[in-house]
Amino acid sequence: MTNEATKTTRKSAPKPANRRTGAKASASSKPKPASSRAERAAERRGAIIAAAMDEFIARGFAATRLDDIAKRAGVAKGTIYLHFKDKESMFEELIRTAIVPLVTRLWATPPQPGASVRDMVEGFAKTFIEEVAATRRGDLVRLIVAEGPRFPEVADFYYREVVSRGLAGMRALIELGIARGEIQHKNLARFPQIMVAPALIAVIWQSLFSRHAPLDALEMFQVHLDLIFGERRTA
Repeated sequence: MTNEATKTTRKSAPKPANRRTGAKASASSKPKPASSRAERAAERRGAIIAAAMDEFIARGFAATRLDDIAKRAGVAKGTIYLHFKDKESMFEELIRTAIVPLVTRLWATPPQPGASVRDMVEGFAKTFIEEVAATRRGDLVRLIVAEGPRFPEVADFYYREVVSRGLAGMRALIELGIARGEIQHKNLARFPQIMVAPALIAVIWQSLFSRHAPLDALEMFQVHLDLIFGERRTA
């Protein structure tokens, strides 16, 4: 009886677990760090934003579909809703990331010592034309001009985040020019839109008419500033 019980016990006793296999299973079952998940989420968000810009520029705001953005970004449509509630919020994010930092940088940069107001305005114009009018940022601006009336919430967002800041900065420069005697037309401070009008014309002209009549936007701006400040004196 004792021998039989001993044999049964030996047969039924479980084999000890392989320590290496157990270690591997334990390691593979550990949750990935939060930083890795955050990085992957940021990458997906970036891919969605890049795809949205491509689709908006190619199709226009009204015709762009979330399905097409998801396909271009290589994600499921449901993934988009983890980052954006709708198409409008996605377009606002494009403005927030592509244009708002540029506007902030333009007005946050202190003027060079001894710079005239005209010098400062010329610096603004040069940066705007090079980094907006001649780039894909300009395509976003053209979309707002073309489709803003049909989507007032998007236009309102662009006004708050971009236009109002640009006008406030330009008005301050005009008032400084008036105080220094560089600008004779005091009413110009009431209409800073006049000062920046050539920049907007350059953005619109670039997409509509440049193939018929290429426009030197910087030279046009120089002529515009001559009308406001007077022609520069040559040595």
